Amino acid sequence: MCINESQKQHKWYYNLKYLVVGLLFGVLFVKAEVVSWFRIQEMFRLRSFHMYGIIGSAVAVGMISVWIIKRFGIHTISGEKITFADKKFSQGQIYGGLVFGLGWGLTGACPGPLFAQIGMGATAIVVTLLSAITGTWVYGRFREQLPH
Repeated sequence: MCINESQKQHKWYYNLKYLVVGLLFGVLFVKAEVVSWFRIQEMFRLRSFHMYGIIGSAVAVGMISVWIIKRFGIHTISGEKITFADKKFSQGQIYGGLVFGLGWGLTGACPGPLFAQIGMGATAIVVTLLSAITGTWVYGRFREQLPH
């Protein structure tokens, strides 16, 4: 039976696990220099392999994980079968990728490490965070008129 987790009532401490994982993830990003503006600029200028190595490692881990899930029929903790739906290509993915890449290159930040960058003292990234939130709202508002 599928249960919508957001509809369940939990104790106040139930979501602390997400806080702990988020903090650990942020510390890992900072220590690995994934959130470093200079590392990101090195990547876009093709001057360092550091970021390509991290991104490539993540892609490899993801590919191996999906293969293992499919090969051994792994289920979720609640016992549900994990399925993968085929994705249909659309031109909107090209436009979205270009806008995302342009924003990443200009700001030195993608959505994942924004909070880690703010947490390590790069307060100018608040502008990037507010811009990302605004862009998400604009997309939601005009989604039906955009190419998909």
